[in-house]
Amino acid sequence: MIIEWQLPVAIVGGATAGLGVFLALREAMPATPALGPALRRRQPAATSGGPLGRDRPIDAVLVRKLRVPHRDLALLGRSREHYLTSLLTSAGIGLVLPPVASVGLYQAGLPLPLPIPVAAGLVLAAVFAALAHRDVIGKAERARREFTRAVCIYLDLVALQLSAAHGPVQALEQAARVCEGWVFARIREGLLRAQLQLRLPWQELRDMAERLGVPELGDVGAIMQASGTEGAQVGETLRQQADSLRDQIRTDALARAEAITGRLDIPGAVLVFVIAIFLIFPFMARL
Repeated sequence: MIIEWQLPVAIVGGATAGLGVFLALREAMPATPALGPALRRRQPAATSGGPLGRDRPIDAVLVRKLRVPHRDLALLGRSREHYLTSLLTSAGIGLVLPPVASVGLYQAGLPLPLPIPVAAGLVLAAVFAALAHRDVIGKAERARREFTRAVCIYLDLVALQLSAAHGPVQALEQAARVCEGWVFARIREGLLRAQLQLRLPWQELRDMAERLGVPELGDVGAIMQASGTEGAQVGETLRQQADSLRDQIRTDALARAEAITGRLDIPGAVLVFVIAIFLIFPFMARL
């Protein structure tokens, strides 16, 4: 005889599993190019209430409820829709696991009360969504550190271009063409966008720094602005800024290493405690 709560749990679990499979297949299938974010990058002056920035109803509700890390998403090159979809997919997977597990336990002869899989599903949905959000934050932190190191190299390259009698605009463009990598590709994209929009390149670098959350790139724009508008000799200033940035990177790396070492002290202490128990236990057992 089927228990009363098992049929609705099986229906809800099957529907949630089907939704999770649908979302997973949708993410795996090739998607059409997201033209909206590309057009917004080309037209940074467009307001959020315009045709390009108008939110769909579900997006508007989620954005009001969640704190979307816009700078981190811009740095990673992801759209807000992709971020919200990943959160919903992770939450759906966490929501469906306990009902599916409860059905399996019932088939094994271990039925669970209805509140247990429901509560566990809600908890796992929140945990999985938080893990997906944290994954985006962690990747953005690593990408931001890589961007900072690349900016340090970019400062030296711009100083070399200025010492070769190039103008400030040409120095910025030539220095960005020297190196490869996604950071320099983003810088080249920004400089090209400034050229197409008839904007000053250092103003575009400062806007990129604000949009991506990389203030070191804004320092390059501020220094080059003095060279472009006042004709100042900024080669030595760029080198000093690069040296200061290297010191900052070294200090941050040492701080992270010390923090990791501090976290390793706890497992080390636990391991020593376990070994001590294994060594002392035979002597204590003979007493």
